[in-house]
Amino acid sequence: MIAIRLKPARCAALACLLALAASGCALSAELDRERNPERRPTPSPTRAAPSPTRAAPSPTRAAPSPASATPEPSPFVPVQRERGCPPSGLRLGTGPVDAAMGLRAMTLTLTNCGKRSYEVNGYPSVRVLEETGTPLTGVRTVEGTDKVFMAPQDPGPEPLTLAPGETARAGLYWRMGAEDGTYLRVAPKTGRDAMNVRPQEPLDIGPENTLGTTAWAPAS
Repeated sequence: MIAIRLKPARCAALACLLALAASGCALSAELDRERNPERRPTPSPTRAAPSPTRAAPSPTRAAPSPASATPEPSPFVPVQRERGCPPSGLRLGTGPVDAAMGLRAMTLTLTNCGKRSYEVNGYPSVRVLEETGTPLTGVRTVEGTDKVFMAPQDPGPEPLTLAPGETARAGLYWRMGAEDGTYLRVAPKTGRDAMNVRPQEPLDIGPENTLGTTAWAPAS
């Protein structure tokens, strides 16, 4: 190996640098002991927690609008009860409305639901009522169909006895009108007790119109 010799001047300079470094380290350690004599670890700076974000206000629901006014119910019209046998022992019924060229037709039925036979002879007594239970203005009921244009001929009355469970029928005929009849007030014949019936469909008969009836006949 080749020995490297340092010049005396360079050796002196290097020795000074080493001495200064050592003294600087000692000075730094001394200052640190003065600031923290118990040699506790210096806490590292903590980052401030981010401020909580303000939640967006929840949408408020608009106050509900006041309920619309409920239409007043129609005056109560007592009608024949839907099931069972009425105290009279007779049950009335209606069929659907048939229509052709302005002529209207409906079947009216009378069933003996009692325990005794019931005699029928003639025409039903019928009045057409509005939704309020008031007779429809100007509507008149006639026996027979001569007053109703295009209505079929009425065969005429004949005595009829209904045994328990049997049914008789009659036809109702009218020309189309501008007002609806909601109820029918029906008696087996004039002078007998009447009952209110609500047909399956209203009668577009009035006002100022004629309701023709056929006589009671055995239901086929």
